[in-house]
Amino acid sequence: MEKKIKKLYAEYKEGNIDRRVFLEKLTIAAGSLVTAFTVLPALANDANFTQILDDDELVSQFVNYPAPKMDMKAFMTYPKKTGKFPAVLVIHENRGLQPHIQDVAKRFAKEGFLSLAPDALTPVGGTPDNDQTLAVQRIGSLNSEDTINNFIAAVKYLKTNPLSTGKVGCTGFCWGGAMTNNVAVNSPELDAAVPYYGRQPAGEDVAKINAPVMAHYAENDAGINAGIAAFEEELKKQRKDYQIFIYPGTSHAFNNDTNKERYNAEAAKLAWGRTVSFFKEKLK
Repeated sequence: MEKKIKKLYAEYKEGNIDRRVFLEKLTIAAGSLVTAFTVLPALANDANFTQILDDDELVSQFVNYPAPKMDMKAFMTYPKKTGKFPAVLVIHENRGLQPHIQDVAKRFAKEGFLSLAPDALTPVGGTPDNDQTLAVQRIGSLNSEDTINNFIAAVKYLKTNPLSTGKVGCTGFCWGGAMTNNVAVNSPELDAAVPYYGRQPAGEDVAKINAPVMAHYAENDAGINAGIAAFEEELKKQRKDYQIFIYPGTSHAFNNDTNKERYNAEAAKLAWGRTVSFFKEKLK
């Protein structure tokens, strides 16, 4: 199905079919109009468009969850079977809730987790379609305290969700990695934290972390890595449960398989395996 949709999109881009015909055919190929409009940003943003389509193994939908000042939009996905699942909160990069992050959430769901990826940009108009520059600008306009509280609210939402076992982990990438650290500091209910190449919390805040931490870093990421030594020293001093991994030959955002310049398949696979195993252990 994916190849068929890619070919259809190529025909549209080349001007062989008009927009009306394209949307009609896309709706048929995707199975519904809703799914068709869901895949459009992925098609437009990346030629390597992957698993954003409906999946026979998963239930996926956009939801709203309550936060202190407003309801937040989020992408939720979980296995299509009965029972309760340990939950993972997925925090996006500074480009907002892109199709790639929705796909990461689905990958967690396929590992047996209830996965929630909030759109941090909800208070400022949401993640814009096909405009990453605007998304970065909107990230910069967010109120930091409100944003952290919105993610803490997501932890609480997952803790009490009928589909959840009550165990909640958090992971995030780049900006989301820093936010994962902030959630670990400010949410005593969090059960596990896995920041990917995220800025570290202030030394005095490390004592507030209750959750076990697994931190992933790229070797070539000087700005982020400058804080690793102090972070690890404080984690040791506070006798926290932690693991830190630095991946040789990698650059910032090495896990993002839609970023051809930075993606490192070997490191991403290793980090992913470690992350899933960590969550399965800590979220029992």
